[in-house]
Amino acid sequence: MARLSVNLNKVALIRNARGGNLPDLIQVAKDCEAFGAQGITVHPRPDERHIRYADIPLLKEVVTTELNIEGNPTPKFMEMVLKNQPDQCTLVPDDPSALTSDAGWDTVKQASFLTEITDALQKVGIRVSIFVDAEKKYVEGAKRIGADRIEFYTGDYAKIYGNDKEKAILPFKKSANFANEIGIGINAGHDLNLENLSFFNKNINQLLEVSIGHALISDALYFGLQNTIQMYLSKLK
Repeated sequence: MARLSVNLNKVALIRNARGGNLPDLIQVAKDCEAFGAQGITVHPRPDERHIRYADIPLLKEVVTTELNIEGNPTPKFMEMVLKNQPDQCTLVPDDPSALTSDAGWDTVKQASFLTEITDALQKVGIRVSIFVDAEKKYVEGAKRIGADRIEFYTGDYAKIYGNDKEKAILPFKKSANFANEIGIGINAGHDLNLENLSFFNKNINQLLEVSIGHALISDALYFGLQNTIQMYLSKLK
């Protein structure tokens, strides 16, 4: 069964809108785990518009499942990650001005840079996942870099799913099968939701983990956080 890691960025965004501590991000992280989440994901950006760098050591203290920190490995980001040593670091090539992540790494052109970053993280025991599009060359590139896992950018899957789910899943099935052949783990994330998650999970062999934030937190407004986490877990069975 693939693990569910809850991304708390949107919780932090709501908190920051009023400048106080409501909702309490740290308490929400603890509650998500109590409600069944098997990991907590955060994606701090340079402008700290949601997760703040100051949140990271506090989360490190309380998360008992798995802490996954995503982001573009700038010097400041790397300093923070190496200091706090999460269970996993997911490398994402997001532009500082981007509203949200919208593409994976070119692991061929960026091989030298990503190899250096991956080595630095693994030396202190951090599992490394590289955000990639569902193309064989990028999966192969991540393996050559030495990454432990890839994380499929699933935004394209979500866009096509409503019109043609077989077409939407095809490149991911092919890329996942190749990933399994060469021995690199598979994560996935971006725009996965209660409608499309089950189909993705059933078609991706040896899917290890999904990271879901925006859709899950939005659903929680209607169904409640505890119930929503259970609904997402049911899609992964």
